[in-house]
Formats: sequence, C-alpha cells, structure tokens
Amino acid sequence: MVKSAHNLKQMFSRFRLPTLLVLCSILSACASTNTITIGGSYPSPLVPQLPLTLGVIYNESFSSYSFTEVDEYSGEDQYIINSGASQVDLFSTILPAVFSEVIYLNSLDEAAAYPDLDMIFEPVIEEFQIGLPQKTRLDVYEIWVKYNMRLSSPNGNSIADWVMTAYGKSPQSNFGSVDAGVNEAAIEAFRDLAATFSLGFTSIPEVNNWLQINNVM
Repeated sequence: MVKSAHNLKQMFSRFRLPTLLVLCSILSACASTNTITIGGSYPSPLVPQLPLTLGVIYNESFSSYSFTEVDEYSGEDQYIINSGASQVDLFSTILPAVFSEVIYLNSLDEAAAYPDLDMIFEPVIEEFQIGLPQKTRLDVYEIWVKYNMRLSSPNGNSIADWVMTAYGKSPQSNFGSVDAGVNEAAIEAFRDLAATFSLGFTSIPEVNNWLQINNVM
C-alpha cells in the first residue's frame, strides 16, 4: 500500500505541470484579444460635382481610429477594431466625386500655401458601437458610427458643423467568423455614410447658405 501510494504521488507530480500548462493555455486563449482590421472597397458616388477646391484634414485620431470592445464579464479587451485606414479610403473616394479638386493637408496651417482653397473639411469620429450576436441575441453583426463633420474657410472660420450617423449590419448566417461578419457590417455602415454625405451635402442649411452667398448654386 505504501508503494502504491508512492507511485500515485509520482504520477501526480509527473502530470501536474503539463496539466497546469494546458489550463494556462486554455485560459490565455479565452482571454486573448482579437484584432479586426476593416477593409473593403467603396464605389464613387455619381452626383453633380461642385466647382470648388476642398482642403481635407485627416487628423491622427481619425486616420488611425481604433475601437476596443470589452468583455462585460471579465473586463478584458475582447476585440480591437481598426477602421481608420478604411475610413480614410472612404472619404478619399467620396470627396473627389463631390468636389472638382481635393487637396490633402496635414493641418490648417498648410492652407496658406494653397490660395485657391475654397473650404476645409475635417471629419471626426465621436462614437463607435458594435453589436455582436452573442451579446445582442440577434442573428446579425451591427456597426454604428457617429461623426462630427467640420467645414471651415481657409482662415479657420467655421462654415458648418454637423452630426451624421452611419449604420450597417450583416447576417451572422452568411459568415463563418466574427472577423468577416464585423468587417462586412462596417463596410455597409461606411457605404451608408457615403450615400448620405454625397447626396445630402448641399442640403445642410449652413452649407447651402454658404453656397448661395458665394454664387456656387
């Protein structure tokens, strides 16, 4: 009996470390953060082009925008969604279709080097929300984004400052992974914004007023 007990102790000691390593590996996998980088294409909108030269500023927080979804139970980061580069692609497709010329600036200070600039545009992301099927109990992935659109004259005076929202969803059944589902929902949201912005830009009251005063329309 003593020998048997001794053998059991040896077996336990031999398997204890590998078992702990496996458990640590499983827990680490469960707590790991999944990074999703949004990528897709955006069709150029077919709208009447305004005969204006637009300066565009994509600040660092916009061009490298990242949203972190936190697990409500563990408090750990669950998903990191990088969408800045894709949103720069979005606006870099929309704006040349709406304006006759687009100039990209690093800051407002650079505007003085371009005397033909009519106005300067700077988009800002104010809110970003994600809906996951495992949390919402719905069979869709959802993305909702709130933007603050800022339009100013080359000297920095505000022309218009307005809020726009974008929404996109994708059926869970169409995708084999969370990454693909979230990406498709984000692309749908950005395309929704593209349509709303390009079709409604001249209808923004402050924008329309500026266009009338400057005999653009």
